[in-house]
Amino acid sequence: MGKTIVEKILARASGQTEVTAGQEVLAAPDFVLAYDWPGQTDVMFREMRDDLGIPRVSEPERIGFFIDHMVPSATPQEEEVHIGTRKWCTENDVELFERRGIGHQVASEVGYAVPGAFVVHFDPHVSQLGAFGALALGLRRNVLEALVRKQVPVKVPSTVRVDLEGELPKGVMARDVFHHIVRLLGPSGCRFQVLEIGGSGAENISTEGLQTITGLAMFTGALTAIVNPSPGRLAYASARARKQLEAQYSDPNANYSQRRRIVLDRLEPIVVVPPSPANTRLLSEHAGLEVHTGYLGSCASGRLEELRIAAKILAGRRVHPGFSLHVVPTSQEIMAAAAREELISTLVEAGAFVSSSSCDYCYGRIATMSAGQRAVSTGTLNVRGRMGSIDSEIYLCSAATVAASAVNGKITDPRQYL
Repeated sequence: MGKTIVEKILARASGQTEVTAGQEVLAAPDFVLAYDWPGQTDVMFREMRDDLGIPRVSEPERIGFFIDHMVPSATPQEEEVHIGTRKWCTENDVELFERRGIGHQVASEVGYAVPGAFVVHFDPHVSQLGAFGALALGLRRNVLEALVRKQVPVKVPSTVRVDLEGELPKGVMARDVFHHIVRLLGPSGCRFQVLEIGGSGAENISTEGLQTITGLAMFTGALTAIVNPSPGRLAYASARARKQLEAQYSDPNANYSQRRRIVLDRLEPIVVVPPSPANTRLLSEHAGLEVHTGYLGSCASGRLEELRIAAKILAGRRVHPGFSLHVVPTSQEIMAAAAREELISTLVEAGAFVSSSSCDYCYGRIATMSAGQRAVSTGTLNVRGRMGSIDSEIYLCSAATVAASAVNGKITDPRQYL
């Protein structure tokens, strides 16, 4: 029986010839990543020093930290968290990426998305590095162990394979594909497993689209998601890679816990109805519902192809009176590229409020909603209180749907504009 890409990566990381799903191994992460967050990283720094008696990490070159929340600081307490992170990174010779954008995206830009690598973080959305063929796991509370020890215990997960076929119709985006996967598998269909995206149709989805799909994997119950790397994604990742590793690929006869198929040509735009990311519905069922604000951004969105389609829809039009459209490019690199393409000016002229890269809109620190308001959003969650009042509502959807809805002030099918 052949091996999955996940089994091959963990075999290398654990120094073994081969491993099998269900096996317990000690694996050495190639990279340990984190963003600073009160009650998380500051506690890790203190426990490392005071509880474990470890003054410095032994392999700083494999560690990367990001300041992408609470940017810019709104209170002295928030800035204190950043000061502590800067100080720890300086003392430990750990590279810090501050105000470069949302860390999960920046990680791929600065060379942590290495095909064949084993990467850990405390945030499960790091799974988007799987678009480049890296195994990126959210270890939550075990990240401290990864900081101070070369190896961490891992149970080799089984894999659910979803094969994509065909091409997406105009106005249907990778975000819609992911929510269709949730409809197909259910919110726990990949529980404690890895979601592997493959098939000929996967090559018809852009790298940015695959980052969206893999970055949201946790909402299928998956530990992470991964894609066998294509030549184009290999070229991008290899040019920036901090470490040279052999890319891995699933064998044709690999053992999967289940295998499903999606024909892309048949898909329609989807909205996810509050208050759960499992509440996927066809957009047509909610078209015409009044909405008051829109958010295009987050680690799952805000990349160039999404800014392009939003600009295409909004070009020559205006945001509906009373509607607030917030556009947050995922990184400064993406924002600069969007400015060079004049996408930013198109969005601004249409009435969008464009902000520098930050996680703060996604979790409601900025642009909060009041009771009774509704948002269309490319953020990661639609639970109560995520973007303000617990009596507001969030409808998750694609960037195209956000832009079309901004024009009408109602949930709108973007295909009519394309």
